[in-house]
Amino acid sequence: MEKNVYLEVVGDTPINRLLDLFMTGRGFDYTLTDLANKAGVSWSTLHRIFPQLVKNNIVVKVRDVGRAKLYKLNLADPVVKKFVALYDTILIQSMHKAAKKALVTA
Repeated sequence: MEKNVYLEVVGDTPINRLLDLFMTGRGFDYTLTDLANKAGVSWSTLHRIFPQLVKNNIVVKVRDVGRAKLYKLNLADPVVKKFVALYDTILIQSMHKAAKKALVTA
């Protein structure tokens, strides 16, 4: 997985990779297999840390498809709103810096 500006700022850890994936795809729901593959987190690590995200209401189960459970970022939670605000701020600041750099070099 390519390291992005969010992970450079907050640190490239498995939980931050999961949060990055959830915040990037806010409107999507994911199976545990999707999360492990797309976030680059091992299956055993995912099963160790994911229950904490559910317990703390960061992610919620939204539906079942066959035997698979699908989870989504809980955008109604006040803590998640702060995470999203931080994520958006980091990305916006990065874009501003890149735009200034492009203007200087142009």
